[in-house]
Amino acid sequence: MRFMVMHKVNESTEAGVPPSPEVIAGMGKLIQEMMQAGVFLAAEGLRPSSTRVRLTFSGGQRKVTRGPLTGSNELPAGFALMKVKSMDEAIEWASRFAAIVGDVEMELGPVTEPWDLGLCPKPEGDVPLRVLAFHKADESSEACVSPSPKLMAEMATLTEEMAKAGVLLATEGLQPSAKAARLEYARGKRSVIDGPFTESKELIAGFVMLEVKSKDEVLDWADRFANVVGDVEIDVRPVFEASDFAPGVAPGGRAAAEATT
Repeated sequence: MRFMVMHKVNESTEAGVPPSPEVIAGMGKLIQEMMQAGVFLAAEGLRPSSTRVRLTFSGGQRKVTRGPLTGSNELPAGFALMKVKSMDEAIEWASRFAAIVGDVEMELGPVTEPWDLGLCPKPEGDVPLRVLAFHKADESSEACVSPSPKLMAEMATLTEEMAKAGVLLATEGLQPSAKAARLEYARGKRSVIDGPFTESKELIAGFVMLEVKSKDEVLDWADRFANVVGDVEIDVRPVFEASDFAPGVAPGGRAAAEATT
């Protein structure tokens, strides 16, 4: 079972305050332990919302809102990790995605790189920009409605084009929030709220993707993450697998199709 474990922003991350050396060391140790346990797949952090862009597509019109952002509908249905030259290029790829799927809200944010944390100098020259694009949940994705064959074909064409252009690095669809759990850590104690969630107003600060045997196992890893970073809110969402669906049905229905951005 694969899970996306997403932690939310706080005042420090929004202010662009880098993690302390102790937290960086603790996270490095935790990731090493995850890798040794064979559960670690990927992890990324996002820069403050002042660097992000929110795109709202409705009735064929596009609205671009540049950060800083406040939380609204922060419940993702899927994501794509892109490598582009600029945020403007990322916006154009996202717009092509929206032209296929119709009305949708998306959030695009630059990924935190090692030099952003002071771990190494920034490479010289034109450094590609990695951007994480979330598309937000709606009634269709929450109900796991399957996409039409036409939408699937058009999305496959766009995905292939992005891959050939070296733009698309990764993409996943997330299962509906009915299968999710929200963890709130405060003063060393954990509270668990099971989905579905009608809303999520806290912006996402980063994620780790894990492959584990059970939901309880991923909650244990989330506890260890909270032991490193302190008080935090975390959403745990299972990722769609091909085996979740009958042959010929795209994982995640429309959610998985949209996740190809």
